[in-house]
Amino acid sequence: MTLLFLTFLCTCVSAQNPTPAADQDRPVVFRKATIHVGDGTVLEEMDILFDEGKIVTIEKDLPAPANADIMDATGKHIYPGMIALNTQLGLTEIGAVRSTNDQRETGRINPNARALIAFNTDSQVIPTVRSRGVLLAQITPVGGMVSGRSSMVQLDGWNFEDAVVGEDDGVHINWPRRNSWSWQTRTISENKEYPKQVAGLENFMKEAAAYCGAGRTGERLLKLEAMCEAIAGSKNVYLHMHGPREMMHAVQLVKKMGGKPVIVGGHESHLIADFLKREKVPVILMSTQSLPDSQDEGVDGPYAKPALLAEAGVEFAISHGGYWEQRNLPFVAGQAVGFGLDYEQAIKAVTLTPARIAGIDKMYGSLEEGKSATLIVTAGDVLDMRTNNIELAFIDGRKIDLDNKQAELSRKFMEKYRRGK
Repeated sequence: MTLLFLTFLCTCVSAQNPTPAADQDRPVVFRKATIHVGDGTVLEEMDILFDEGKIVTIEKDLPAPANADIMDATGKHIYPGMIALNTQLGLTEIGAVRSTNDQRETGRINPNARALIAFNTDSQVIPTVRSRGVLLAQITPVGGMVSGRSSMVQLDGWNFEDAVVGEDDGVHINWPRRNSWSWQTRTISENKEYPKQVAGLENFMKEAAAYCGAGRTGERLLKLEAMCEAIAGSKNVYLHMHGPREMMHAVQLVKKMGGKPVIVGGHESHLIADFLKREKVPVILMSTQSLPDSQDEGVDGPYAKPALLAEAGVEFAISHGGYWEQRNLPFVAGQAVGFGLDYEQAIKAVTLTPARIAGIDKMYGSLEEGKSATLIVTAGDVLDMRTNNIELAFIDGRKIDLDNKQAELSRKFMEKYRRGK
């Protein structure tokens, strides 16, 4: 019985996630690295020093503190930690197992639902994502017409209170579609309920605006109260939508009420690029690894969209959706490079721009003096799946354990075949 108990205990321990890293206890210096700042610039053969979780300086041949850990980074690349927007990472463990899904509330209108409190820092998916250089994420609810509020987290915390770096950064609205595609009949049909659905959403927002503008001396109405910061413009209104007419309509409505709109998805955002640029509305593009959104779009449409928005001067970030899929985020950005997007702009689209959109760019998203030392060190191109070799990762200066369940399984079965079994 004792042997069986110990065997069971060892199995359980081996399945656990790496323990969150301890606080940085001494300065760290990397010498002669290629530093991708995250704002579109590259610094060749530079040294970077960080201490107490923050970047102290970036310069050539910098004098290192006496107690510093000094590492030769010749031939290595240093990037800001990538940021996954619009993800259910930590809200879903196994998509097909209902009890491990906590990404949606019942009902159609739930702005008071907070994804943050459902975030599971012990998810075994998170370490697999970190191992590809994604160190921060926007935990986002789904479903209904108003899904709830997302939050920004770093991916190495004991609990959601430790992990949060941007609490309740905005409300997510799934704007109705004018047309819908039927996979059964393979035809596009008009959504005849569209005017009614939009009117209902507009009435709710007007009701929230009236409630938020009043003295609120009576009973608290949490669904309306949860909209106050978004309507005031201090938090984002994330509009999940794709059609150009819908995007223009929604942006004008939100701005009229004083809100700050952000387009999420935006399959046809390039068709209204001038409008988005003029209105200063950022776009969180969905994955480049997808099919064309319409019969009229070229097969390379999703791949080339980031380059089109960049050329038009529209601020955009690249996302991938889902949860475990976030480990492919760098390769989604890399695919855009293959179809015309400048390399450093692609890096910016998964680092600094997501940080700006979510309001955490004062500390995250780029490698600059005074900002968080949240970064990755690679032996190759982080956007290339063949050379994406993350050797080291730091979150707020803490050295992160990059081991994960997938790596453990790889070692296990490599040993099996080594033995010739």
